[in-house]
Amino acid sequence: MIGRIWRGWTTRENGKAYEEVFRTNVLPEINAVEGCRGAYLFRKDIVDEVEFVALTLFESLEAVQRFAGENYQLAVISPAASEVLSRFEECSTHYEVIIRAN
Repeated sequence: MIGRIWRGWTTRENGKAYEEVFRTNVLPEINAVEGCRGAYLFRKDIVDEVEFVALTLFESLEAVQRFAGENYQLAVISPAASEVLSRFEECSTHYEVIIRAN
């Protein structure tokens, strides 16, 4: 299994808006990918902004490529997300999941 990690930031005013974009735009797209094994969105309120970390799980690198394309390291940012994010990592980081607990 592959864990894909990405980070983005927005203003405190747009924090809830990005959560909604993730819920209504990003999750349906990810869940439609064959080999998707789940997604998590983490939120951390900082002094003047909000940091989000998205962790998506895929059964293989091929499944990641079905989601993100051939250049799978690049972040996948929807137009709706671009409207509310102040900045974001342009590349995602990928890890092999070696231990998983339920």
